Amino acid sequence: MKKLLFTALLVLLLCNPILLWSQSDPEVPPIEKDDFQDWFYESLKQKGIENYDKAIVELEKCLKIQPENATVFFELGKNYLALKNYSKAYESFESATKIDANNRWFWVGMYDVCYETKDFEKAIPIVIKLVEFKKEYKEELVSLYMNTQQFDKALELINELNDSVGKLELRENYKAQILRDPKFQSAERNNLLDQIKKNPKDESNYVALIFLYNENNQEEKAQEIAKKLESAIPNSDWAQVSLFKLYLENKEGENVVKAMNFVLASPKIDSKIKHRMLNEFILFISDKPQFDSDLEKAVAYFDNDKDVQVAKELGKFYHNKKNWDKAIRFYEIQTRKSPDDLEMALLLLECYTEKGQFDVIEKKAQELLQIYPTQPQLYYYAGLALNQKGAFKKAKEVLETGLDFVIENEALELNFNIQLGEAYNGLGDLKKKEYYFSKAENALKQKK
Repeated sequence: MKKLLFTALLVLLLCNPILLWSQSDPEVPPIEKDDFQDWFYESLKQKGIENYDKAIVELEKCLKIQPENATVFFELGKNYLALKNYSKAYESFESATKIDANNRWFWVGMYDVCYETKDFEKAIPIVIKLVEFKKEYKEELVSLYMNTQQFDKALELINELNDSVGKLELRENYKAQILRDPKFQSAERNNLLDQIKKNPKDESNYVALIFLYNENNQEEKAQEIAKKLESAIPNSDWAQVSLFKLYLENKEGENVVKAMNFVLASPKIDSKIKHRMLNEFILFISDKPQFDSDLEKAVAYFDNDKDVQVAKELGKFYHNKKNWDKAIRFYEIQTRKSPDDLEMALLLLECYTEKGQFDVIEKKAQELLQIYPTQPQLYYYAGLALNQKGAFKKAKEVLETGLDFVIENEALELNFNIQLGEAYNGLGDLKKKEYYFSKAENALKQKK
């Protein structure tokens, strides 16, 4: 909790009888006036050089002359607080408030003690009193309610401050914490509905209410608020986020695309929300090829997103479904942005293999070997493609070179042996053919 309160050195002597020494007072001998003045200023001097014990001694002398002097008690409190004698400090500040309840700094002293001792319960009535002096202390009161788990009072005060002085990040974080508990959500829903009536052009209240309904699986009410938002603020980006979900449920494809494109182009919407929308759109169009071009357009919105490689993820999605054409399309989109991504390159080579595009495989594998000359998978794909094209001699050379880089990868070694057997078969070397096929067969038997 950030401490907003602070104490200042105020010698409030101007409003205190001790400054009336210039006036004659026959009941007080001059010697006592001089002593009080000397002792008080000596206490200030000792406090200034951090001799707090000596300062307290001087102030106690002052109290013998003026036992109802609030300023002396205030100074005692500050010295005791510096010595971490919290009980004496609190007692001294409290004595000052009993003498002069209208001096804010005396109450601040009491709060300082509560803050140092983390006695937040004790601090609350003090800060409520401080609010009478300055409304800004309500911010501190919110934090105290949070620390003492008086969430109902905290929520009420947060909403009051949001309405009167505007929202604050700290308060919004507190509010989010409170609203995780369903028992406070009903009050917040009513508050947001009231705010929408009072401020129909304030988008944030609609958004908060939509999220609240969605979190409680009240999707119909969320959509109702989204429509109100769209009506009140026709160009609202957040309205489109909720309407997108409604259109998905109603299978309104054209409206889905329209809402999605609106949101993806918006700088107001977090990229995580955009990414989730794209994933939902992919599932929606899995059996609707007429929306393929819309998907590619959507992917383009993420071109500058450094955190998520959307095209690559889409490639993997279609790869797992064995939809080789779509997987290739999105891998190739990502390849243009990340040509050195080895993982994606190998996935793409696998897709080309499934499609029998051996010319492409050979060219791609040879290009990548210039960048990754020790990657055995690239030699394997190059050898495979050359075998399929009937270039058995080149295939043999590539595969034998690549086999030297295979380390503790039985599956890959087995595939190399099969391809080497194919290459030697094509070259008419039956002895070598049988040797490599035999090795592959033994490996398969061991796997079983």
